[in-house]
Amino acid sequence: MPTRVTTLKELAAQLDLSITTVSRALAGHQQIALKTRERVTEAARQAGYVPNTAARTLVSGRSGFVGMVLPIRGANLVDSFLGEFVTGLGEGLVSHGTDLILAAVAQGQSELSVLRHVVESGRADGAVVTRIAEVDERLAYLRQRNFPFVAHGRLLDTDFSYNWLDTDGAHAFGEAFDMLYDLGHRHLGLVTIAEPMTFRHLRQDGLAAAIARRGDPSVRLDVATAPRFDRGARLRAINRLLHADERPTAIVALFDELALSVMEEATRAGLTIPRDLSVIGFDNIAASAYAPPGLTTFDASIRQCAREIGEMLLTVIGDGSAAPLTRLIRPTLVSRASHGPAPTGPAPIGKN
Repeated sequence: MPTRVTTLKELAAQLDLSITTVSRALAGHQQIALKTRERVTEAARQAGYVPNTAARTLVSGRSGFVGMVLPIRGANLVDSFLGEFVTGLGEGLVSHGTDLILAAVAQGQSELSVLRHVVESGRADGAVVTRIAEVDERLAYLRQRNFPFVAHGRLLDTDFSYNWLDTDGAHAFGEAFDMLYDLGHRHLGLVTIAEPMTFRHLRQDGLAAAIARRGDPSVRLDVATAPRFDRGARLRAINRLLHADERPTAIVALFDELALSVMEEATRAGLTIPRDLSVIGFDNIAASAYAPPGLTTFDASIRQCAREIGEMLLTVIGDGSAAPLTRLIRPTLVSRASHGPAPTGPAPIGKN
């Protein structure tokens, strides 16, 4: 069993390497050969060595932390999506000896002010930014500061150069429409959010483009919109669709939490899914597999994407590459039991 070491000097002596080389290897410097970094990391693990953060910062100029701003909304700190994302991000970072700082944003406080504090305090070497708006002041600030970051999502401005990873929601929503169209659906509903988020824009554009490609004037799309975190407004918008004189035979929701709300309200109204109404979501959060009868959705590989974002950010921090790192991931259809052929006639609300 390796001898336990408590100082960098002891670890360096055990490995017969210089203190500088060991320090840089533990900090993940790309100038240190990969085999040496792996050897040092494994030796540190076996010897139970934990680097002193303050000392490491003095030597390397890095804190060994990555920051992420986390808005607090209501009683739940994170929703299902963010829960999976934070888990994957933490996994991706800790496997490389880097830790994650979650900086909470209180209600009424701006995300930008908290992000600015994380950056200017020197607490983090880089940042991960999620839920990108069509025009996003956080990304503009980070680029202006030349601070390493990776965004989960894209801006509408394609001329703005930055590091990002995203899922191709436009393709998924086009695929969803084509599948429903082939099942005989001509009257569709879309449940979406009011906030100007880029993923909303891209997914809705993908749906609209798929409808246009069919060139079928009989296709009709009704849209229900509500603020993302206003549950009451969300349910009212969904019920306007469900209780309309001419109800859609299929509803596509911007993400799974909206789709699950549609299924709950449809069941409460006496509709049977998918006999009377087909429902499709996006993300494939854990609850989508268990909500009866099982939500058909698109798997956005949230946890794996977050792991890859962590690894991308460490690359950006390590080599300071001027060329932006970008990756677009194709979501996969998870076909469960919430979609089926279009009904021959609308079922009356309240009759099962």
